[in-house]
Amino acid sequence: MKEYALIFRHQDGAKFATPEQVQAWMKQTMDWIGSIAAKNKFVSGIGLPFADARVVRPNNVVTKGAFGALNETLGGYVIVKADSIDEAVEFAKGSPVLQGPDNSVEVREISRSGE
Repeated sequence: MKEYALIFRHQDGAKFATPEQVQAWMKQTMDWIGSIAAKNKFVSGIGLPFADARVVRPNNVVTKGAFGALNETLGGYVIVKADSIDEAVEFAKGSPVLQGPDNSVEVREISRSGE
């Protein structure tokens, strides 16, 4: 069984949603992760806060903030175990992140050092 990173790219929901909506999305996300864990397929995950970030580009150009040109950012990721990338994609399809019209979940196979 391989491991896959489900990488969340989305806008900062706090900029256009109420705190109650953000809390509801977080509960949906925890429930979604719980459904993966119930299948013994969840490995780990982390959210990345929007509070303070910098982007370093070639020629030592540093910009403040996590947002790129598309006004989205890397919001976090989870690592799942799956028999194939297709199974990992099925997990990604259930992510509440996809409720935003321009949001996405990137699915990438990962390897650990020494494997």
